[in-house]
Amino acid sequence: MSTATESPPRAGPRKRILDAAYALFARRGIGAVGIDEIISRSGVAKATLYRHFPSKTDLVLAFLAEREQRWTVGVVRDEISRRAADPEEQLLAIFDVFDEWFGRTDFEGCSFINVLLEMHCHGPEHPLTHASAQYLDNIRTLVRGLGDRAGLHDPDSFAHSWHILMKGSIVAAAEGDSHAARRAQAMGRYLIDQHRAATS
Repeated sequence: MSTATESPPRAGPRKRILDAAYALFARRGIGAVGIDEIISRSGVAKATLYRHFPSKTDLVLAFLAEREQRWTVGVVRDEISRRAADPEEQLLAIFDVFDEWFGRTDFEGCSFINVLLEMHCHGPEHPLTHASAQYLDNIRTLVRGLGDRAGLHDPDSFAHSWHILMKGSIVAAAEGDSHAARRAQAMGRYLIDQHRAATS
């Protein structure tokens, strides 16, 4: 029989490791975080960590996959769908979501961009470079689909331009521009008009 004083079951070791890595990698990047710190934070033995993640690269790949689920899917896709039904309004709602994100004290930037830049010197074929680029492309695919459903001309080109606004606003916010999302949203309206006009 359960009582109100019972503690919730403790997460399994893999989830504890991934949660610890997620918090550290998202905030500080991958190069500045060592395996020993993740082990200490997750409360597992080193052998347990390496049983679940044979290398740091494997752990970072799992982090990037988790980031896509928590952020690209759980925040961006789901939140813009909640805020608007019209695809154009969903596109613009991305920057409403960003505006709230940029204002948080735990704003950490885009992990896909951060890892991509950290690993750039290792070349495009490195697993982490490749994975980061793929997750960024998945975001463009989301934008491309919205542009297509909105009937915009050349949704592929539109998605690339829109993604530049997204990435640029993240960097500007990291620089301290508190209006970065609003500026990007205003430019986004012009971009939508440009691609809509091309169809008429």
